[in-house]
Amino acid sequence: RTRSQAKAAVQRGHVRLNGARTKPAKELKIHDTLTIRRGYQELTVSVSALTDRRGNAQAASSLYAETPSSVQRRDAQIAQRRTEVAGHGVPTTRPTKKGRRQLKKLKDTAATPSPESL
Repeated sequence: RTRSQAKAAVQRGHVRLNGARTKPAKELKIHDTLTIRRGYQELTVSVSALTDRRGNAQAASSLYAETPSSVQRRDAQIAQRRTEVAGHGVPTTRPTKKGRRQLKKLKDTAATPSPESL
């Protein structure tokens, strides 16, 4: 099941090998860099070792290491998403007529650039 999911991710272009799109049958070499996109997250890992046999997830995780810049970028994205979502719950009811007018006014002022920014 995991192989088929990995193959599908490669075919959809979610995996890049050394910055370029790749094919599922492409063989890895030590020091290759993989960029993997999973949902909102993008991981950059470096291949540190190869094995001839398939193993469990723990053994596989010892064969690669995530780059420090990737860890920082991922942590920053998680923090940004948390701040964006904080305080923005789904309303339980529809807005009133007054509320709709206020929303429209807010959206209109946000869409038009201010004279200072020009």
